[in-house]
Amino acid sequence: MDETDAFPGLSEPAKRALASAGYTEPKQLDGVSAAELLRLHGMGPKGIRLLRELLAERGLSLGG
Repeated sequence: MDETDAFPGLSEPAKRALASAGYTEPKQLDGVSAAELLRLHGMGPKGIRLLRELLAERGLSLGG
């Protein structure tokens, strides 16, 4: 599975931001802070909201 399939609903810039930071699977984001992700170029509040929803579906969550 490539990073574009791993994060459905995210914008392409947000997907590229995650990939360039080494995040290729949702499980890698478990415990990562939203503030850290927001520092990535291409990631914004909507992306964080979508990631929270995606992770919650998998029993995972972003950190504080």
